[in-house]
Amino acid sequence: MFCRKASLNIAEHPLKLGVARKRGFATLRRKTGIVYSLTLRKSVAESNEGGIRSSQDGSSIVEHEKDDLILGTERDSSGSIIGFHVMPQSGGSETSVPHANGQEVIQAIEGEESSQTKVTYNIVFVTSEAAPYSKTGGLGDVCGSLPIALAARGHRVMVVSPRYLNGSPSDKRFADALDVDCRIKLQCFGGAHEVSFFHEYRAGVDWVFVDHPSYHRPGNPYGDVSGAFGDNQFRFTLLCHAACEAPLVLPLGGYTYGEKCLFLVNDWHAGLVPVLLAAKYHPYGVYKDARTILVIHNLAHQGVEPAATYKYLGLPPEWYGALGWVFPEWARTHALDTGEAVNVLKGAIVTSDRILTVSQGYSWEITTVEGGYGLHELLGSRKTVLNGITNGIDVNEWDPSSDEHIDFHYSIHDLSGKVQCKTALQKELCLPIRPDCPLIGFIGRLDYQKGIDIIRAATPELMEEDVQFVMLGSGDPQYENWMRATEAIYKDKFRGWVGFNVPISHRITAGSDILLMPSRFEPCGLNQLYAMKYGTVPVVHCTGGLRDTVQTFNPYAQQGRGEGTGWAFSPLSKESMLAALRVASETYRKHKSSWEGLMKRGMERDYTWDNAAGQYEQVFEWAFIDPPYVKPR
Repeated sequence: MFCRKASLNIAEHPLKLGVARKRGFATLRRKTGIVYSLTLRKSVAESNEGGIRSSQDGSSIVEHEKDDLILGTERDSSGSIIGFHVMPQSGGSETSVPHANGQEVIQAIEGEESSQTKVTYNIVFVTSEAAPYSKTGGLGDVCGSLPIALAARGHRVMVVSPRYLNGSPSDKRFADALDVDCRIKLQCFGGAHEVSFFHEYRAGVDWVFVDHPSYHRPGNPYGDVSGAFGDNQFRFTLLCHAACEAPLVLPLGGYTYGEKCLFLVNDWHAGLVPVLLAAKYHPYGVYKDARTILVIHNLAHQGVEPAATYKYLGLPPEWYGALGWVFPEWARTHALDTGEAVNVLKGAIVTSDRILTVSQGYSWEITTVEGGYGLHELLGSRKTVLNGITNGIDVNEWDPSSDEHIDFHYSIHDLSGKVQCKTALQKELCLPIRPDCPLIGFIGRLDYQKGIDIIRAATPELMEEDVQFVMLGSGDPQYENWMRATEAIYKDKFRGWVGFNVPISHRITAGSDILLMPSRFEPCGLNQLYAMKYGTVPVVHCTGGLRDTVQTFNPYAQQGRGEGTGWAFSPLSKESMLAALRVASETYRKHKSSWEGLMKRGMERDYTWDNAAGQYEQVFEWAFIDPPYVKPR
């Protein structure tokens, strides 16, 4: 029976009997309440007849022979159905209905084919840094960009991070984050510590900042010129406790995130979150339907402290085994040292529902003796839930067709600006302007991990070649001094910029022909992704994310058209690195068409955050298909 408010005149649009398929539910908010509507599409039966049939769940389905229809139910204040209305459905659209326990089902309607259902989640990132508010490396980039990409795909996303204030102009980054007037006391480190929350809604994401005096000091998030802060365990324990409370107590946009959340905890700084959920919340039935995913950006940092500090973490005594750690004998300081410690990252590994790394190659490396830093056996035991997803890049910042830091723009369809960028870089650095001379660039920290010692050993031989070499970075003082001295020796071939400068990093990426990355290990690496986006060919050590993203050039593949995006050399040695650079330089000089193919194949690669977000969604689905790894008692 149709009510008098029907939006379609049934007499003018006769209906025929036939089989129909239920398409999904749409939620329409009105001032008088909510109208639940059922979307229908035309019959797929061989018969040309349409009409009214009963679905398997007993509801009536109405179908028109040409147009998709919406059958809406009108309800009174008590929730009783008082009538229906039918509306034609034209074009493609997307409808959604709130799902119980914090999920929302979104159903896309596209043409005649069966639609795909997508579940959205309440996602809580917990991280020690998130760009542009705080950043020391790739962790800040990931937690500043991935949440925005996930929010754009329909998820509700919160990022929980400390509110760092160091008395510098960078404090202005938190200017738009407002105090939400919510103060809570957290039990840890022998007492109750009060924290407050600041909130900014930007780019579809709730950016939540935990405020406490321990986050207000000069330096970076982890230390200052004197080294790492001595109270980092306390500072990040507070962060984890606050992050567990935030979804329950903060009415962001008028609604809390609630208990059915998906926590993405990043590195050891957030590693106590899954342990706290299992030890302190699950026994009381709180967060029993939540899931946690540990994202490992760098396994070398594990949050290891003396075993005596366990009592300060705010965990029950019986959970010590989750964090308990014993150093091997060779790593102990003296004969009476028992080697007992607490390892926060270990606790996260044994309590998280799933584990991710920032590349597929790194997910394998951390299960090996060489790359596992003592956790390889534990990670190997959880390899069924261990996956790797390559990081994305921010194409709004890194795009040669619109980069505000370079003077000439170009694209895969018009590479002429690339040569102009090279000439401009040579002019800016007072190098001889030689368009046909291979220009090699290096951007990164000057430390052992980045293979700077290999570069230092190879430079005298490299400078004998007809190349130019530009380096940008800071770090170990001995390598900073070496860069200055090398520039004085090879005035027409070498330039070393000590420090870090964002505009210069963009101009080196755009102006170089080759980007060198001889890292000993690289969980993901971003510079090689930036380089390929800019048509700069990477020469990298075959490790971690570098192995995953850089395919070695093969000129004979594809019927002579070639394949590959650069060169990945192995083993890590001066000789193999120089050999790869010589092949790359000769290809640049003598095989221009092959070089252009290398450039374009790199520029075609899709390393956007939206692509990475789609892969994360698959892992989210797996996390909720499986029961909780640590089952609520």
